[in-house]
Amino acid sequence: MAGNLRKFSSVGVIALLAGTAPLAIGLRAGAEPLTSFGYGTFGTPGLIDMPTAETRPDGEFGATVAARSGDTRGSFAFQILPRLSGALHFSTSDDLGPGGTTRDDRSFDLHWQVLEEDGWRPAVAIGMRDILGDAHYGSEYLVATKTLSPRLRATAGLGWGRLATKGGSGGGTRPAADANGGLNSDAWFRGPVAPFAGLAWQATDKLTLKAEVSSDAYLDEVGAGFDRKTSVNLGADYRFNKMLSLGAYYLHGSEVGLQFNIALDPRDPPAPSGLEKAPLPVRPRPAPGADAEAWSGAWSADPTARPVIQRTLAEAMAKDGQVLEAMALSTDAVELRVRNETYDARPQAIGHIARMLTRAMPATVETFTITLVERGMPVSSTTLKRSDIEALENGASNELLARAEIGEAGAASVTGAAFSPNDDLYPRLKWAISPYLELSNHVEGQDQRADVGLQFKGRYELAPNLVLSGTLRQKALGNLDESTYVSPSPVPHVRSEFAEYQKEGDLTVQNLTLAWYGRPAENLYARVTAGYLERMYGGVSGEILWKPVDSRLALGAEVNYVKQRDFDQHFGFRDYDTVSGHLSAYYDFGKGITGQLDVGRYLAEDWGATVSVDRRLANGWTVGAFATVTDMDSADFGPGSFDKGLRISIPLSWASGKPTLATFDQTIRPFTGDGGARVEVEGRLYETIRDGHVGALYEDWGRVWR
Repeated sequence: MAGNLRKFSSVGVIALLAGTAPLAIGLRAGAEPLTSFGYGTFGTPGLIDMPTAETRPDGEFGATVAARSGDTRGSFAFQILPRLSGALHFSTSDDLGPGGTTRDDRSFDLHWQVLEEDGWRPAVAIGMRDILGDAHYGSEYLVATKTLSPRLRATAGLGWGRLATKGGSGGGTRPAADANGGLNSDAWFRGPVAPFAGLAWQATDKLTLKAEVSSDAYLDEVGAGFDRKTSVNLGADYRFNKMLSLGAYYLHGSEVGLQFNIALDPRDPPAPSGLEKAPLPVRPRPAPGADAEAWSGAWSADPTARPVIQRTLAEAMAKDGQVLEAMALSTDAVELRVRNETYDARPQAIGHIARMLTRAMPATVETFTITLVERGMPVSSTTLKRSDIEALENGASNELLARAEIGEAGAASVTGAAFSPNDDLYPRLKWAISPYLELSNHVEGQDQRADVGLQFKGRYELAPNLVLSGTLRQKALGNLDESTYVSPSPVPHVRSEFAEYQKEGDLTVQNLTLAWYGRPAENLYARVTAGYLERMYGGVSGEILWKPVDSRLALGAEVNYVKQRDFDQHFGFRDYDTVSGHLSAYYDFGKGITGQLDVGRYLAEDWGATVSVDRRLANGWTVGAFATVTDMDSADFGPGSFDKGLRISIPLSWASGKPTLATFDQTIRPFTGDGGARVEVEGRLYETIRDGHVGALYEDWGRVWR
């Protein structure tokens, strides 16, 4: 346990660096971070194998594949903050595994530009490679890069670990890596140190030439037949467009390699803007003197007026992809309860509705309150003055925000009138059929496998807060059923038997649940979900969350009773059942950065904590990292030592140019073990309500007039 706690403290340091210190430095006014000409073979800013002190554009997501004879390395990289980069690698190396077999490896890197280039001062960065694993690439560096001319940059640095295996001296003995894939913090910046250097010349706007003097001796590779003749590496990158580039390199005088790069900049979507439907324009009211009858309020005495207004407004909102659940209307104010089903930025939905209200409401209605509803729960209320909307439609969005009031959504209407529900909405069925791709989890010595097929997803909404939902899958082709992996774990196999579930491809029930959501009191949200919660577990999950609408802090609690499902993922169960649960704290640090701490009992009945840090960009891209440490022994967990990984969420609206709430979500773990495992439940409360609260509304308010 003590060893695990030491690892946990190291993870906390990384979380602090990723969420606090770089934010203070990386987002301050001053010189701009030095942006690199391209990616190195490790997916982070670099020359070829050697790092530089550059960064990539803030928020950029990159994917690279570098290959030479007998060695292939794929990387997923993300510019977490303006000067903090992270990359996850997947590599395959011939003859480097036990007994001369193929070696498969996953590793994670961090790269932090400590100082920007400013005048005569170069940019300076520190970094760590392969900090979570067996440290095959384990190394650290301190590096400086200086612009000599607009197209020429020079780099020099010092390396430790693998980056000190050629020309290294001093420093004593470097501690051995954790064979189980731990954090390896005891070895950071320890042992011999060696210099490296290089040049990058942007010969044209598309072509960059590179040269470096490497401090990597390729010791393991030389033992397997690699011929290292020189320390000099040469390379060239050709950029086809903003997204795609191709590199070639000549490594150590004996090997030729190629590298393919894809760079996705969240601020530069592939689809052109303007594909979405334009909102209705604001309709100004006539002056009181020009239409006295419209301003008389006589309409409020007509019992047919409110139903006609509500029906007309509901039809207009439905065409815009939004649902009017209820309306309360008085002579001078209106409140709508709205379910947004289209716009990933909630202020954009609010802006569309506000325009509709100027066209649907009688002239006497001056106050508009738009209450966002998520799964039947009122989340927040935004109050706008109609006169402000009329005056500021063509102005800056922050001018309207300064006059808006965003507050708690109460049970009663703020208008003084009773809510009139839209009785035609429920029950309601929604469904979709789409293809799916499932990849095998990473297992040392196992080949990568995959299945493709069709999945059916359906939602039957019995009431605004009561939903029956499920997912069915049917395999079309693939080879996941050929896996021979058998978990050696001595603890309950709560996740490590994933291969047995993946083998079953004939019409599986991925999940089938009935979920209820509610607001038991002010600032409180509740959820109860029962059924087949996920492909491996069924049972009951209950959750409660305290979250004031304008608070950065949220506190939650969740309890689950679950039973492990049969491998065929139909309706039967296995013998294992357990109670798990967590106390959770969430904090919005601003700038789109959210931290989360979960403490409690996991599926294998181990106790511990999970630390998560996520960054959400203004356009909806989200990237995060998490690590879990429990009282389970690292040897019992197996390869990887403890649970950790990366997750990314890309809104499909970014790629298509059309508004949608759909996202592409992916969680990547270096290894899958039984420690720190949680049941997967759809619709957890914090994720459900966050985008409708003050922090996210302020971040996205720039899209209110879009």
